[in-house]
Amino acid sequence: MVDASFLPTLSSLDVDRATQAYGQPNSFLPPDELRLRQQELFEIQKRPEAWGLVLPLLNHEDPNVQFFGAHTVQVKIARDWLSFPEDQAVPLRDLLTQLTAHSIVIGRNNVILRKLFVSLCSLALKLAPQHPTQWPDWILSCVTAFSGSGAQTGPILDFLSIVAEEVSTADLLGPNKTRMVDTMKDGSQIVLQAIRSSLDRSSAVPANQVLSAMKCFQSWLLYLGAADVIAIIPLLLLFLNPEDDTLFIAASATLQEIMSSSPLSNGQLGTGVKTLAQPLLLWLDSKGSIIVENTLRSGLVDEVSHSLCKLLAELGDHSTPYFARSIASKARVDPLEAYQSVVPNPSAKTKGQLTQRYLRVMLDYTGLSGYFGADEETSELTLGFWYMLQEALWDLTVYVELVKILRRKTTFPPRGHGWSKDQIIRFQTYRRDIGDTLINAYYVIRDEMLIYFVDSLIQELSNRSDPNQGWEEIESTLHCLSSLQEALDYDKAPDLARLFNPEVIGRLPSAGRSRVRLTTLNLLGTYSSWFAHESPQQEKILSGPSKLDMLLSAVGYVVAALPEPTLSVQAALALRNLCDANRKLLAPQIGAFAELHAGLARVPDAEKSKVLQSIASVIEALPPAQQIPPIEAMATPIVQKLMDILNSPTTLPPEARSLAILQLETLAGISKGLTRATDDLLDLNEESEVQQILEQVNLARRDDRMARLREAILAAISRCVEATGQDVGVGQVGRIVLLRRALSNSSQAINELVKSITSLASDATIISLPPAPLLSLVCMAAERQLTASWLALATMLFAQMNPPPPMPLTGDEDGLLKRREAELERQRAEEEERAKAVVIEVLPILLNVSLSFMAAPGAMENVAQDFTATLYHLPPGALDALMQCSVRAMALQERYSLIAACNFLSNLIHRSCVYPALEAQRTQLISGHGRDIMRAVLFGLAGVSPRSATPNLVEMLSTLLVRCVEESRVWLKEILFDADFLPSKAGPAIKETFVKTVLGSRSIKRTREAANQFALVARGLEGTSFGYASVSM
Repeated sequence: MVDASFLPTLSSLDVDRATQAYGQPNSFLPPDELRLRQQELFEIQKRPEAWGLVLPLLNHEDPNVQFFGAHTVQVKIARDWLSFPEDQAVPLRDLLTQLTAHSIVIGRNNVILRKLFVSLCSLALKLAPQHPTQWPDWILSCVTAFSGSGAQTGPILDFLSIVAEEVSTADLLGPNKTRMVDTMKDGSQIVLQAIRSSLDRSSAVPANQVLSAMKCFQSWLLYLGAADVIAIIPLLLLFLNPEDDTLFIAASATLQEIMSSSPLSNGQLGTGVKTLAQPLLLWLDSKGSIIVENTLRSGLVDEVSHSLCKLLAELGDHSTPYFARSIASKARVDPLEAYQSVVPNPSAKTKGQLTQRYLRVMLDYTGLSGYFGADEETSELTLGFWYMLQEALWDLTVYVELVKILRRKTTFPPRGHGWSKDQIIRFQTYRRDIGDTLINAYYVIRDEMLIYFVDSLIQELSNRSDPNQGWEEIESTLHCLSSLQEALDYDKAPDLARLFNPEVIGRLPSAGRSRVRLTTLNLLGTYSSWFAHESPQQEKILSGPSKLDMLLSAVGYVVAALPEPTLSVQAALALRNLCDANRKLLAPQIGAFAELHAGLARVPDAEKSKVLQSIASVIEALPPAQQIPPIEAMATPIVQKLMDILNSPTTLPPEARSLAILQLETLAGISKGLTRATDDLLDLNEESEVQQILEQVNLARRDDRMARLREAILAAISRCVEATGQDVGVGQVGRIVLLRRALSNSSQAINELVKSITSLASDATIISLPPAPLLSLVCMAAERQLTASWLALATMLFAQMNPPPPMPLTGDEDGLLKRREAELERQRAEEEERAKAVVIEVLPILLNVSLSFMAAPGAMENVAQDFTATLYHLPPGALDALMQCSVRAMALQERYSLIAACNFLSNLIHRSCVYPALEAQRTQLISGHGRDIMRAVLFGLAGVSPRSATPNLVEMLSTLLVRCVEESRVWLKEILFDADFLPSKAGPAIKETFVKTVLGSRSIKRTREAANQFALVARGLEGTSFGYASVSM
């Protein structure tokens, strides 16, 4: 008999009102009425009297009303438990248990039963962990009550599943958590008994009950011991029958859970070999392979086959070490007694045979026919296993053999193979993938692997009897050696000295044999840094050639390949790498590079810039004064030829433009080569040495020859800018496409030259150009044809005109140091004034060209950051116009312009507040435009701007709140509560909450959350998955 006398009693009128509110919703009711009813339901549940609704609602004939009866008790336990009388907890426990048992027996739907199950668990979490407990053996108590009322096993198993789910996710701490876990372990044997009886194939158990048992078992794995889990595995294997798709998939999923979440999950330590891995392999050999064969025969992966692949992939992740140990094992697999009737082994299969069968099946799934994502979605399940298998095999000698196999697999077929271009490309991709595998192998095999490849190469070169045979194997060995470079530690790789011995390099082909030579060139370029590396192992190779001899041999091999069109690209790249990494070693050999320069006509035009960059790298290692003659000899003819092309009396034809671009690229190459290596100045011991080097560079720059060369280069760049802006004349329509392409290419070439030939003063070379005149040229080019590349170039030049302060000087002579520092400070002040004058001149030009300048990533933001003060010296009205454009851009639907505007304004306000000298200008800026910026932000949040721009608007709002505290207090209230504010779903209460939160918080996180919430409400997206998804973007 149900005793509910302790619950509040409600009048029949209140019950009827609740019943109507909870009943079947009327689809004809207007939305406002529906919302009103939902709010009424919520208010009813919050009242203490709502406990009295549980029984009448559950006894109602309408399932919707019954659901809300179960829901009400769950909500009251979860939210209002502290207000429930303590002396009524036990009666509530008994009442809820009886109500749940009755609901199971009369067959209420699963949604209502789940609510009641969750309510019972919530109550148990309140009562069972207490000391002394108010619900001893609560799991046994519930199961006994259910079965005693006549409940079937299936719903009881569903209840037990929910028990495990709720307890595992409960927010319990300390002793309460321990006591609750103990109750789970105490009840585990009851659970196992119910599961075992449901999985017994000898009895006619309904399929739904079997599914419930498997789901319950998965939920309880956390609380079961290894022996408990092992006892269930043979029962699960019996359900791996493809004749019943549903039970097969459920059993497969349960076995997967065992391998990932049970006491047997640590297969990496050998857990579950006899009880899990071997039984599954025996099943696969006898029954599972039939599923795979059917899949391969039909070309279709059904649900059973897909589930099998998931099971095998999980087995691979679980038992990788076992597979690695067992590949070649001849030990017979003897199943345990409990498994002999389920997965016998009448053929006495060995571990190796079963493992190889498994690997064959995994290969079959990996190589399923068709395209992944279009024809099948199963093959990707196996990819993780192959990586894990490689990781497990590193410790075995089999991987030494694998390296040999991979070397063989990278070998191209002999000449005349007849492969198509696509086949060659695919094979090259495959070789690159093998290279990645070799790197992983090297981390275990280490020195033996490098020794093997070097020995193989030397032996192959020595044993060649036919000059036309055997190059394919040599080429594959060279490729493998190239692939290893990034993994090698030069200090522990003395065998590289044998690889780069001039005798070995000299035996490689120097004519014909393009593929071998290309791979050799790639090898030499890849290992360019080794020649400059000073290794502790150096004494081991003192008896052989020196590093310089080996380097010169490598350079000589590369230079010999430059004239050949099929090799010139790779040869030029290799030469550039070798010269850049070894410039100091090669500097004494500058005469040989003069010969290379003299023979430059034999090098294809497209690679000349790389060759000259290589020569310039070597020249840079010379003292600055000695750099002047070779640089003048290299650069002057190029500049002269460029001017001759540019001074042509007619519009430049595409052919002439190509020649001009070639000269620009060549000059850029020389400039890049002259750029000091990153570590050059760091290698100097004293700051005085750094100062001395910089003074030598400045002295060389003042040489008349270099001054004339720089003037000529600047004039050539100016003339190129003029040429790129020339209009296409009438009658040239047929050439428009070619000219547009040429214009784009020439602009790119000018950009590359400007980037390479300008620098900060501390990094200047003898031909570096100052940024100011180049910035003027960029403005001129932008006026003629605005492109992102010109704006990016302007950004870079702006930054160079605002260099960091010089390094402090050191010295012993008192007084001299102070005078030197004062002189440097005076020079810096003069440079800043000149830079300011240039910026004031060019900024209006850039502003007038197009508002799109603000949308270029980093351009105006960097101007605002580096030249904040300069913006305030713009001509009258210019800054106001810029601010108005920026504010208007914040209302655009085009996201990138909006973001650029926010970044620019935020940078400007932040930087204006950093410098006390700008206080007056900042005050004027904020008073004139601050309210407009705040208005644009709030209107944007309320719906004017795209949702994706909300984070940028929030950052802008944070800037205003931090930098304009008092002003923001006034602006927020004025704008939000103004009659002309953007109509939205945000009412006065929402606005008031938003204002209080953002003004009362110093946390950016709180501001962001409040602004996001305001945006959701204002746009009518609150409570929708769409709205929350947009906030999380």
